[in-house]
Amino acid sequence: MKKIVNPKWSLICSVVGVALMPAWLHAQTSSTTATRDKDTTTPIKHVIVIVGENRTFDNLYGVYEPKKGQSIANLLSKGIVKKDGTPGPNFALASQKLASNFGTYSPTPEVNASYTHLPQPYAAGAFGQRKDIPDNRFPAKMPNGPFQITHHVSYGAHTGDPIHRFFQMWQQVNGGKNDLFVWTAETVGVGPSNAPAPIAAGRTYQGAIAMGFYNMATGDAPYFKKLADTYAISDNYHQPIMGGTTANYFALATADVAFYTDGIKAATPPKKQIENPDAQANTNNWYTEDGYRGGTYVKCADDQEPGVIGIKTLLKKLPYPAFRQGNCEPDTYYMVNNMEPGYTPLGAAMPLGDTIFTIPPQTMPHIGDALSAASVSWKWYTGGRNDGKTVDKEYCAMCDTPSFFTSTMTGPDKEKLQDLSQFYVDVKDAKAFPAVSFIAPYDSISGHPGYATQPNFDELVADVVTRVQSNPELWKDTVILVTFDEGGGYYDSGYVQLIDFFGDGTRIPLIAVSPFSKKGHVDHTYYNHASILKFIQRNWRLSPLSKRSRDNLPNPVSDKKNPYVPLNRPAIGDLMDLFDFRAK
Repeated sequence: MKKIVNPKWSLICSVVGVALMPAWLHAQTSSTTATRDKDTTTPIKHVIVIVGENRTFDNLYGVYEPKKGQSIANLLSKGIVKKDGTPGPNFALASQKLASNFGTYSPTPEVNASYTHLPQPYAAGAFGQRKDIPDNRFPAKMPNGPFQITHHVSYGAHTGDPIHRFFQMWQQVNGGKNDLFVWTAETVGVGPSNAPAPIAAGRTYQGAIAMGFYNMATGDAPYFKKLADTYAISDNYHQPIMGGTTANYFALATADVAFYTDGIKAATPPKKQIENPDAQANTNNWYTEDGYRGGTYVKCADDQEPGVIGIKTLLKKLPYPAFRQGNCEPDTYYMVNNMEPGYTPLGAAMPLGDTIFTIPPQTMPHIGDALSAASVSWKWYTGGRNDGKTVDKEYCAMCDTPSFFTSTMTGPDKEKLQDLSQFYVDVKDAKAFPAVSFIAPYDSISGHPGYATQPNFDELVADVVTRVQSNPELWKDTVILVTFDEGGGYYDSGYVQLIDFFGDGTRIPLIAVSPFSKKGHVDHTYYNHASILKFIQRNWRLSPLSKRSRDNLPNPVSDKKNPYVPLNRPAIGDLMDLFDFRAK
């Protein structure tokens, strides 16, 4: 699930504690073509970022075989599954466990047994399917491990939407063991007190949908396979925040986390919107306050707040220091689950309140601010935005990330937020095309499980790549970075670097489509969404966005024996290893 329908929307269908915006934010240019677009450190003059939704690396690339000479870490290479998608000799590496978490929340609950077989998946959120009964397209009992979705339904079929919220994902990952995806879905799912009926403790309607994957060896995702064969991919790129859409789109723009504010400093949100993942009395892991209409904020600097001490204890046990001791400022409530932006698409302030799920306007710097201050052009294209007056059901407000920020929505940069249809106009003119652009798809072609399908997103990416390549003047110095907002709660077998209180989370795909991409290359450098910002910053000589943003982290120092785990943790790469900039 992703959408929050705020009543107000129907009418139109940082450093924490700093009182004033940094001075450099006021040095913004107009919407005319900027003067530093071509002043880059690499031959790349245009970066286009396309963001799909809710796929882990193994969900999409779990059975991908790279070209000769390349290695990869996925379900197939680890022997978890065979090339035909059936269980492999090391299938038990991905087996899912049963656990107990009574009372105080733990991100690493006590594991007490393994599933003898996985429960039948539900069609939770799947378009055209009943959501309150098991999905009879799948077997009633399934082997305990990953299963190929297309053994049971077509590649384009609508399937269930796995749970992917903040405290749940910490438990799914289970300190890096990745063995509680099913148990977490079965015990808490989308949450308790205001979860939509008939969801209740012991009745989450999830089953084992989290363990599904597609198989490129048997014909699934052919276009994404072609991109990997032709260009460069990462098998160590991660969602930066545990949980869902808003927090990870926000991190893509800021390398940071949103917080509740009174417009000047950090403030206290409505009580109903504060997370409490402690188990309710006499239940195993049925949270006290969560759910799609429930908890969103956590005051993670305070060990007495629900859900905090377990994660901080885990961070203290790491063999390296967490970034900025967890990156939690005093008296600050951070947004860890989905909220809508504090502005309408035209820039009017949204109301706040107990039952209004919008976050107050944000004042921390985002990548658009930095680009404007440096006279580098940019745009954010969002499907369904239209003219801002009549956004439609295809519009994902939480994906239109600059609309969260006062700097954008009260200044000239507001004009840089445009409907995706404008991209198709702009791409015809290489000279006027922005140096940096982001594409948030129409909801129905975002690839989001439930209400969209992955083939929809495949077609969008193919269309964008074709249109860019059809303009040789644009294509010659462009990179199209294709990624996903987050993993959507799907299982992944990859290493997760715990950076601070907020993540990282599971691996997600990242493909670099460019004349300068290393051909058929699989890069093992550790990356997350902050890596895209680091690439932009290095290319246009920009500084990190703030003292607390993750783009301050160093590039990883690798070990040939295990290139996936940085020796200098926490560390995040800048994507440069995906490219070969020698003369073409």
